[in-house]
Amino acid sequence: MADPRIANLTRKTAETDIVLTLAIDGNGTSKTETGVPFLDHMLTLFAKHGLFDLAVTCQGDVAVDYHHTVEDVGLVLGEAFKRALGEKLGIRRYGFFLLPMDESLARIAVDLGGRPHLVYDVATPTMFVRDFNITLVKEFCRAFSNALGCNLHVQLVYGEEPHHAAEAVFKGLARALDMATQLDLRAVGQLPSTKGKL
Repeated sequence: MADPRIANLTRKTAETDIVLTLAIDGNGTSKTETGVPFLDHMLTLFAKHGLFDLAVTCQGDVAVDYHHTVEDVGLVLGEAFKRALGEKLGIRRYGFFLLPMDESLARIAVDLGGRPHLVYDVATPTMFVRDFNITLVKEFCRAFSNALGCNLHVQLVYGEEPHHAAEAVFKGLARALDMATQLDLRAVGQLPSTKGKL
């Protein structure tokens, strides 16, 4: 039986104090307490639709802004995936998903090839869900991509309601990552690269 793909991380700075546990091969359970209710909602959806077990707490300077919390949680989550994947032997590496959420449609593609890069194309007529600016989702994705070392493409094909747009992105990201992190029984112990390293 393969080793469990689990990571436990803590990260403390002058801006945030984060404790996070991730199990890639989970069943979608989550406990999220970041101090940003909309981020908690998105992370709960992410865990459920990727079938990842996720627990995260964050004490952040949310009285100043949500930016540091959202960005740093993305960073720690990306690092958790990186550690949990280890040498990435036998993984599918690539994942993609086209996710509808009411009037919104998001297209997500990911490559866990070790080269961080983000292409992000999301725009809605209004950008706020209560006091949460969904442009912060880009900062989350950038931090996640950099920490994991993944090539991540996020596109809102169309959409109007910012909550639906953000939800489509997080659910689509979860589904694409679920695909990319799955073990391919035809490639047990193999690295999905001709370079010999990811």
